[in-house]
Amino acid sequence: MSAPVVIVGGSLAGLRSAEGIRRAGYKGPIKVIGNEPYLPYNRPPLSKELLSGSGDIDEIYFPIKESVADIEWVLGQAATSLDTKEQKVTDLSGTSHSYSALVIATGLRPKPLPVNSNGISGVHVLRTFDDAVALRKQLLPGVKVVILGAGFIGCEVAATAIKAGCQVKVVARAHEPMEEALGKTLAKEVKRRHELKGIEFVKGASVFGLIGDGHVQRIILDSGVIYDADLVVVAIGSLPNTEWLEGSGIDISNGVLVDGGLRALSSDGDVIENVFAVGDVARYVNPLFDQVPRRVEHWNLPTETGKRAGQVLGKHLIGESVAEMLAEPFAPLPSFWSDQYDMHILAFGMTYLADRSELVAGELSGECVLEYFRDDKLVGVCGIGMRPTIQSYRTKFSLA
Repeated sequence: MSAPVVIVGGSLAGLRSAEGIRRAGYKGPIKVIGNEPYLPYNRPPLSKELLSGSGDIDEIYFPIKESVADIEWVLGQAATSLDTKEQKVTDLSGTSHSYSALVIATGLRPKPLPVNSNGISGVHVLRTFDDAVALRKQLLPGVKVVILGAGFIGCEVAATAIKAGCQVKVVARAHEPMEEALGKTLAKEVKRRHELKGIEFVKGASVFGLIGDGHVQRIILDSGVIYDADLVVVAIGSLPNTEWLEGSGIDISNGVLVDGGLRALSSDGDVIENVFAVGDVARYVNPLFDQVPRRVEHWNLPTETGKRAGQVLGKHLIGESVAEMLAEPFAPLPSFWSDQYDMHILAFGMTYLADRSELVAGELSGECVLEYFRDDKLVGVCGIGMRPTIQSYRTKFSLA
């Protein structure tokens, strides 16, 4: 029997890749290696419904389709190294997994607390189901929560915590919450709504140190200000999980660099025909916007990249030419959404590339839609509510 296709990462992107490989006609063995002990699950609820309730992992599992029911799952084992010459992946237990083709779907991890905690507990991050369960146990009425970072995770956790009766401060370098993605105009309005709920924002600051006898009691900012804190949530961004690829010859400068077929590129710029990368870890050009390769951490792209890689790899594995397929540009329209209180934010495109935004529908204080432009070219749309209007923009983006 030939070596299986090995997918490293028990993620949505990994699952969609496997489905795409099967859809393309490949019937051989597929093995998925995942560092968590769970089958692929939906992550957005971790900072929303699941964090505020008592739900279990079963409620957020993705359905396993019949086409991939025969996958071999190796769970609770992180990959530690890759040998592209021998075509082997080694996991944390020391087990070596041979492959005929490899899909890298290892995603992200949260950036850690940027200072030494000195063993003080009460510091949390939020990326996995286990992270969410550990955090929600602590979100009790009256608990003083300090959140480091005012991006989407930070703001969603803040909304959940304030609804749980916590006292919440959000500390960030940025002047407005989610400013990079929303732009200053919409970010200011989002901040106003958070403040009406009782969130306090501390801008232009970061953590200097923690104070506590075993468990955190106070947090020191680099401004010298000290706040009481029963709980600290670190939400200052994420890093691609590529350490296990060091020495493999793959270009892993800020994720895995891939071509339009999601095939990995070597450090010399050569295509590695049987190695692919998908999801948040993949860095690629999107010709809808420009020719700059980027990692884009939007919720629809694990599915889009997984489908594309699965299609290309599956056809390759059954001996069919992929030249025509590769000639078609890979130009998925990124999308993100966020629910905070009764505020439903939806966006399409790359709003963070914009040099200006313009209110085109509604009122900022209610439901609204903003267009985002770079050099007068539409690069994104975002709004609060008005979902049908925002969705109508999906056909308004053209290839650069």
